[in-house]
Amino acid sequence: MKANFEKLKKVPAYRALAEAMTEQILDGRLEEGEQVPTESELCEMFGVNRSTVREAIRVLEEANLIRREHARKLLISKPSHQEIGSQLERALLLHEVTFDELWEAMHLLEPQMARLAAQQPQAALIERLTLNIEATQEALSRGESLVRLDIEFHGLIAQMCANRALNLAREPISRLFYPSFQRVMAKVPVAGQRLVGAHKAILDSLIRGDGAAAEMWMQKHITDFKRGLELASVDVKSPVG
Repeated sequence: MKANFEKLKKVPAYRALAEAMTEQILDGRLEEGEQVPTESELCEMFGVNRSTVREAIRVLEEANLIRREHARKLLISKPSHQEIGSQLERALLLHEVTFDELWEAMHLLEPQMARLAAQQPQAALIERLTLNIEATQEALSRGESLVRLDIEFHGLIAQMCANRALNLAREPISRLFYPSFQRVMAKVPVAGQRLVGAHKAILDSLIRGDGAAAEMWMQKHITDFKRGLELASVDVKSPVG
């Protein structure tokens, strides 16, 4: 039987150039903060024309691997957690992840991150967590949304955890997970008070450097979150978004 092979797809020159530059950034030959060679220099280095270079630069800017200081000056950069989170958040939505899948992921990540945070409490972050809880109580008394403050609270603990791999994994999940608390608040009157109570217990554990307690309270908090979704009649098996 005669084999049928598809024709090889030709990669556009600008994408090949963008990939070549990405490899140099990843292996450290082009370091963060270093100025990108000029268009003319890139044309000469890679044997391509200016339009190819400009398109490659556009791709790298969109990927946040290059930042523009001004019209003629480009610097090597690295994406922030927020920028990476935005990209991965879109991927999670495209894959139609469910609330249940998000909850399972957070139930694995957040308690461990709380335990790690308790092992290295930082005074500045403890102060910010304290202020966050005070602001949350005030917002609750005024009947305002707690979503932004809730996201900030968990983000500060993740920051204190100081594990970049866990932070990068957590960022896009948290973007989709915590905003659903607004739906819980609308249907479960005690949800806000329970959230504040859990946050206080977690903070107290961090202040005492008690990793086991911080992990336990975070587990309870995340479990309570799922109960809230169910009481609010949120279909946890349905895709987020």
